[in-house]
Amino acid sequence: MRIKSTQILFPILVTLLALFINALIMLACGYQPIKAFVAMYQGALGGMREVTETFVKTCPLLLTGLAVAFAFRCGVWNIGAEGQYLIGTLVTTWISTSIANLPPFLFIPLILGLGFAAGGFWGIIAGLLKAYRGVQEVISTIMLNFIALELVRYSIDGGPLQEATKAYQQSEKSQRTLSYPVYSQKTLKFKEKVMTQPQVAPYGSWKSPISANLISTEGRKIIEAVADGEDIYWIEMRPTESGRYVIVRRTPDGQTTDVTPPPFNARTRVHEYGGAAFVVSDGTVYFSNFADQRLYRQISGSEPQPITPEAALRYADGVVDATRKRLICVREDHTDTEREAVNALVGIGLGGTEDGQVLVSGNDFYAAPRLSPDGTHLAWMAWNHPNMPWDGAELWVGEISADGSLDRTERVAGGVDESIFQPEWSLDGTLYFASDRTGWWNLYRCHAGTVELLCEMEAEFGRPQWIFGMSTYRFVAANQIICTYTRDGIWYLASLDTVTRRLDQIETPYTSIANLQAIPGGILFNASSATESASIVRLDLATRQFEVVCRPSEIEIDAGYFSAPQAIEFPTEDNLSAHAFFYPPQNRDYAAPADDLPPLLVISHGGPTSATSAAFSLEIQYWTSRGIAVLDVNYGGSSGYGRAYRQRLNDQWGIVDVDDCVNGARYLAEHGYVDANRLAIQGGSAGGYTTLSALTFRDVFKAGASYYGISDLEAMTRDTHKFESRYLDSLIGPYPEERDRYRERSPIHFTDRLSCPLILFQGLEDKVVPPNQAEMMVEALRTKGLPVAYVPFEGEQHGFRRSENIQRSLEAELYFYAQVFGFAPADAIEPVIIENLS
Repeated sequence: MRIKSTQILFPILVTLLALFINALIMLACGYQPIKAFVAMYQGALGGMREVTETFVKTCPLLLTGLAVAFAFRCGVWNIGAEGQYLIGTLVTTWISTSIANLPPFLFIPLILGLGFAAGGFWGIIAGLLKAYRGVQEVISTIMLNFIALELVRYSIDGGPLQEATKAYQQSEKSQRTLSYPVYSQKTLKFKEKVMTQPQVAPYGSWKSPISANLISTEGRKIIEAVADGEDIYWIEMRPTESGRYVIVRRTPDGQTTDVTPPPFNARTRVHEYGGAAFVVSDGTVYFSNFADQRLYRQISGSEPQPITPEAALRYADGVVDATRKRLICVREDHTDTEREAVNALVGIGLGGTEDGQVLVSGNDFYAAPRLSPDGTHLAWMAWNHPNMPWDGAELWVGEISADGSLDRTERVAGGVDESIFQPEWSLDGTLYFASDRTGWWNLYRCHAGTVELLCEMEAEFGRPQWIFGMSTYRFVAANQIICTYTRDGIWYLASLDTVTRRLDQIETPYTSIANLQAIPGGILFNASSATESASIVRLDLATRQFEVVCRPSEIEIDAGYFSAPQAIEFPTEDNLSAHAFFYPPQNRDYAAPADDLPPLLVISHGGPTSATSAAFSLEIQYWTSRGIAVLDVNYGGSSGYGRAYRQRLNDQWGIVDVDDCVNGARYLAEHGYVDANRLAIQGGSAGGYTTLSALTFRDVFKAGASYYGISDLEAMTRDTHKFESRYLDSLIGPYPEERDRYRERSPIHFTDRLSCPLILFQGLEDKVVPPNQAEMMVEALRTKGLPVAYVPFEGEQHGFRRSENIQRSLEAELYFYAQVFGFAPADAIEPVIIENLS
C-alpha cells in the first residue's frame, strides 16, 4: 500500500494544532499545560497497570473497544489517515479535560472505547460522502458502532459495573488522587506512581508506609473552629504534647499562631465529653482550662487570666453578651460530692472572678444558650432524665430584663418524644432550629407564634449532641442559610432560601461536613472525604471556590496504598437491612497468593447513638494496607438514617447491634470477599460493649479487641457520670426494675460462653467507663484459661490522646491478630503478653 506524504504530514500538523489549542484552553483556565501533559501521559501509563489487574471487571468495556476498533478499521482506513489522527487527537483533548469524574478502573478502557467509536463515526460520514465500498459497508459500520455504543452504555449504566461505579462515586465524589491527574482549585495535583511488580505475600504480612508511629505523631485533630471578624480560630488536639488542646489563630494574611501557651489546655469536662470550650469576641479569647476547669480571659499578646473562682465548677458552650459585659454559658456544679452534679445557665462577668448569676435552673441538662441579634432575648435547650438530647429535648425562649435576669420564659418546641437541635437566630430575629418530629431532623422556624417546616426531606440536618457547639447550618444573609445534611452516610452542602424554601445543593469534593460557621463572604466548615483527611475549609459564596484553611496532616503517601470505602447495605434480622462501609485490602506493592482470602476486622462504633462515615481514616488504612479488610458498621441504632433507624436499639442494645455486626461479616464471607475463619471485631466504649457481647453471645468471630468497653451493665449504671447515668433506661430498660435484663446482657456474667482470644485496652483515669470494667473481664478470662491480653495506660481517660499510647495500642492489636491468625507482620513490634495462648 502506497502512503502519500500528506498522510504523514497532515496528521502531525493536526496533532500539534490540537495540542496547542489544548494548551491555550488550559492556560485560560489557570492550569499549567506542561505539567498537565506530563502528568496526563504518566497517569495513562500508570493506569495501564490498573487495567491489567482489573481486566475481569473491565471486560465489557475492553470488548467494546475491540468491537469499535473493527468498525474504525473498516470505516476509516481506506478514506485516509487524516481522519484517524484528527478524531483521535480531538477525543484525547476532550477526555483530558472532561473525564475526571470517572473511577480510575474505567478511565483507560473508556478512552479506547470512545476514541474508536468516534473514529468509526467519522468513517460513517466519510463512507456516505464518498460512497466508498457502497451502502453495504456503511450499514455494517453503523451496526457495529450501534452495538459498541450500546455496550458502553450497558457497561456503565446498567451492567455489572453499575453497583461498583455508584459506590465509588458516592464515596469518592469528584476528589480523585489515584492514577490520573486531578484538577482542584486550579492546581494540578499528581503523585507519580512507581511501576513495580507486586510481591506475593499472605494477607496481614504486607509492609506499609502507614505506620503506627506516623499515625500517632501526625494525628493532630481539629476539634472545633470559630470566626471572629476575618480571623479564624480553632482547637488542635496534639498527641505529641500529651494530648493538649491548643487554640490556634489564623489571620487574613495566612499566618497562624498558637494562642494558648503551655501548660494551658483548652478543654472542658461538662458532660465529660465537653465541646464548645472557647469563644472569641473582638480578639479576646475566653476558654475553659482542663486542669482546673476555670474560665480564662486572654487578651491578644497577654497571658490568660482567670475570671471564675477556684471551685468544683465546670463551664461550656458560652456566648458573649457584649451589652451586659458578661459570658452566658452552661455551668456544671460538682461542689456537693454527696449528690449528682447540678447544671444551670449562668452569666459570668468578663472582668472578675465571681460565681456568676444563675439565669435558668431546675432541669437536669442545658445546652446552646443563644442571644438574639438585638440582645433582648435568649434561646436555649433543656432536657431531663432519663432522656438523652436525641430522645427528647425542649426549646425555650426568654426576655432579658434590665438586671440581666430572664423574664416571660416559654417553651416553643420539643418535648419528651421530640429532639431539638441547634437553635439559631436569623439576622431579623426569627428563631430557627432542627427537630425530628417528622422522623428526620429537618429545619423549622418559629414565626408569629407558630412553628413552620422549612424543607421536608428524608435526610438529617442534625446530629446526636454528644458534645456542645455542634452546628449544621448558619445564616449568611437575611434570607439565606448554608446548611449540611446527611443521607445514606454521606454529608452534602446546600443553600436554603428561607423565603421560597428552595434547597439547592452545592457540589463539593467532600463526604463528611460539620461545624459550619458564617464568615464574611462565605462559610467555614470542617470537611473530609474518602481520600482527604479532615481539614478546615472556607467556601467563597460568590465564586464557589473552596480553600483549605488548615490541614493538620500533610502526609505524602502514594494513593496506591489507600483503600476506597464502598457503601453497602446488607440483610439482617427481622427482614431489615443495615448499613456499613467496606474497605478491601489495598497495597500497590503486594498481591495475595491465589485462592487466598483476607482476614476481616469489623469495627463497631461508639455511642451507641452515633455513626461512622466515609471520611478518610489513617487508622482504617493502617489495616487495609497490610492486607486486612475492614467493615465499618452503622448498625441499627446509628444516627443519620432517621429516628426509626435510631430507635431500633431501644431496649435492644446488645442484640440489634451485635446481630448487625455479625450479619455484615457473614454477608462478606458468604459472597467470597473475606475468610470466614479469620473474622475479628473491634470497638471502643459502647462499641467495646458490642465487641464483648458479639464474642460472648455469638460464635462467629475468632478474635476481638475491646477499647475501654463495657462488660458489666449494672456497674456501668452505678459508676458512670451524670450525662449517661440514665442512658441505659432506653437502651436496656429502667434500672433496677429490669435488673435481670441487665445481667442477661452483661458479658462479664457469661464468660463460660467465650471461646476465642481477646485483647483489652484501658485508660486508667477513665471516668466514663471506669477501669474496673476491663479488669473484671480480664480476671474472668484468666480464670477460665482463655487467651487474653491487657494493655492499660496511665494518664489516659476515655479515648487515648498521647502519641506513645496511640502507637502502642495499634501495634499491640496488630501483633495480637498476627499471633491468633498465624501471619507474620512486616513491622518490628514490641511483643504483647498474651496469657493462655498455646
